[in-house]
Amino acid sequence: MKEVILPELGEGIAGGDIINVLVKTGDTISEGQTLCEIETDKAVVEIPSPASGTVGEVRIKKGEQAKVGSVILTLESTGAATPAASPAPTPTPSPQPAAAPTTPPPAAPAARQELPTPKTEIATPRKAGSPPKSVPAGPATRRFARELGINLSEVIGSASGGRIVIEDVKRHVRELTSRQHSFAAPGTPAPAPLPDFSKYGPIDIQPLPSLRRKIAEQMALAWQIPMVTHYDEADITDLDAFRRRFAARVKDLGGVLTVTSFALQAVADALLEFPHFNASLDLAHGTVIYKNYIHIGVAVDTESGLIVPVIRDVNKKSLKELCHELAQLSQKARDRKVTVEELRGGTFAISNLGGVGGTGFTPLVNPPQVAILGLARGAIRPVWRNNAFEPRLMLPICLSYDHRLIDGADAARFTRRVVLGLEEFAGKLL
Repeated sequence: MKEVILPELGEGIAGGDIINVLVKTGDTISEGQTLCEIETDKAVVEIPSPASGTVGEVRIKKGEQAKVGSVILTLESTGAATPAASPAPTPTPSPQPAAAPTTPPPAAPAARQELPTPKTEIATPRKAGSPPKSVPAGPATRRFARELGINLSEVIGSASGGRIVIEDVKRHVRELTSRQHSFAAPGTPAPAPLPDFSKYGPIDIQPLPSLRRKIAEQMALAWQIPMVTHYDEADITDLDAFRRRFAARVKDLGGVLTVTSFALQAVADALLEFPHFNASLDLAHGTVIYKNYIHIGVAVDTESGLIVPVIRDVNKKSLKELCHELAQLSQKARDRKVTVEELRGGTFAISNLGGVGGTGFTPLVNPPQVAILGLARGAIRPVWRNNAFEPRLMLPICLSYDHRLIDGADAARFTRRVVLGLEEFAGKLL
């Protein structure tokens, strides 16, 4: 039997959440066949088998967390299996209570990897109420809980009859740590404990989905930034007429002609003119990092949550290329097929809520970026033009920016540059 380990998932990624296990003990599999799907950094990664053979013991379960280097299954191989990484040593729990660390963990997903990954499925939570008088658990489990300062009456047992085992205690500690610190930015206090809502009526407790958990962590990090939002509007009457005229032709070519496609070009031109909007602030070293490339992330609304794939070198691509790439990446995001690398490297972001509605909103800057452009729903309004009021389609624009690096006047100039790009889009095409 050979051990198949979880390979490297990307730079800086320590592990992820198992969202699907596609094989079982006794299955005959071939080299390259997908063993499981793991979610990390909002991307779903398929883990292939390094060799052909028969599956022995499967050591992962859906809903668990797995670390790079950990064994996911054993394989009686018919060919040589080449592990992708050396197995990581199993960490030992600290004798101190894990629910109250002396220093806050980082906001990255690795912060939830302090204890060994549990090997049991998370049981369905009991309804909140008075703890049972007798807790079914063995001596070893009770001793382990005492060392960590855990009250066993608060732990959900997964063994037969609700019996609590050591793995249940580890899972409980990880959940406590996640609830107290995962969504808090470094240097911020842990949130106050919640009241017992069950005293006021029936409740239902569900685990937070892994993607939503990652979004919450990133938003907590974003909230540290002193942000300001500048509002403006663009007259996109002519742009919308052009879009409607050529939408079918672009669709036949495999793309989608949307306002976001035009916004990508307008933003790229503005970033070339205002390079500090395409920068990152490094306060630790007292520097500003200017990027000589323009990679723009576009927020995609999916059933699982917000995913932001990145379109690279936007300033070097035609409108047709942007329409095609935007359509492809958006679909991959909705299908959860976008890769980790396709989510990284963004220097700016665009969030378009026009298809949903609203007259404006405050998009949050995604650090280490320093600005983000939001687009709300366009509306027909009377506009004074040529000594008369005319019905024009006006698009609300919302620019949020890091005020530590960007001043309000520059934000207004940048937004005006984007507006100009949308209103005079034909010049760009020529």
